Amino acid sequence: MQTTTESPALAETAAGRPARRPQTQAVLEVLSKTRISPRLLRLTLGGEGYAALNRNEHTDAYVKLLIADPAAGLHPPYDMDALREQSPELMPARRTYTVRRWDDEHQRLDIDVVLHGDGTDNGVAARWADEAQPGERIAMSGAGGGYTPQPETRRHLIIGDHAAVPAIAAALESMDPGAVGTVLIQLDSEEDRLTLEHPAGVELHWLIGERQLLVDRVAALELSDHEGLQVFCHVERGITKLLRRVLVKEARIPREQISISAYWALGRIEDQFQAEKREPVGRIDD
Repeated sequence: MQTTTESPALAETAAGRPARRPQTQAVLEVLSKTRISPRLLRLTLGGEGYAALNRNEHTDAYVKLLIADPAAGLHPPYDMDALREQSPELMPARRTYTVRRWDDEHQRLDIDVVLHGDGTDNGVAARWADEAQPGERIAMSGAGGGYTPQPETRRHLIIGDHAAVPAIAAALESMDPGAVGTVLIQLDSEEDRLTLEHPAGVELHWLIGERQLLVDRVAALELSDHEGLQVFCHVERGITKLLRRVLVKEARIPREQISISAYWALGRIEDQFQAEKREPVGRIDD
């Protein structure tokens, strides 16, 4: 079987709270791996489980990978309810990745994983991706997403860092050839710059160095004309907070014209990052 759902849950827990809604798991195989820059690794995943994913047309579509510790001896799909109740220490880690490209004809997709080092220097997902071999199986859920460049947009403003490159690349490829706008992408290293297809009227700028460069460059833009402007802004949490202040409070761009959230947080693994979204530290508005 290539797909499963978690064990049926009761309508309410013993404490009277609504039970977790079971999520469909899609199990795909690693088909190939390609290092597209020194710190960006592309995995092509496919198989019959592809049909179980909630395929959508958003350019920021994402899936959540379920990555078990190899020492646990678990194999996908996972009975998450049973693990949560009986062996919580064996629960697979859940990590979110943008779908770089869907291939419906061949039932496969690409995801691009940022690598931060070698071996233990990488996080659990990057380490898994770096070590995964063709034929290895991986469970995932999704896809989610919410942003797509609108054809009626007069001007695009796209802001991101290395983690947002897959979503930005997909967005640029989906734009009308006559689209106009500005793209600002921050990278730590010049050698990770990529050649991205984009409309001639869209200016693409790579900012190499500190993440603060994004804030400074956005603050210097002329943003007084909001008509027909569509903004995509997804970077590290601390920088996202600063950028939101520039875009919403200072430039006064209407909130409904902006897709903005933090893709990650400095010094946090995803479990902590997601949990903190419900706390004051995790909010990007102030």
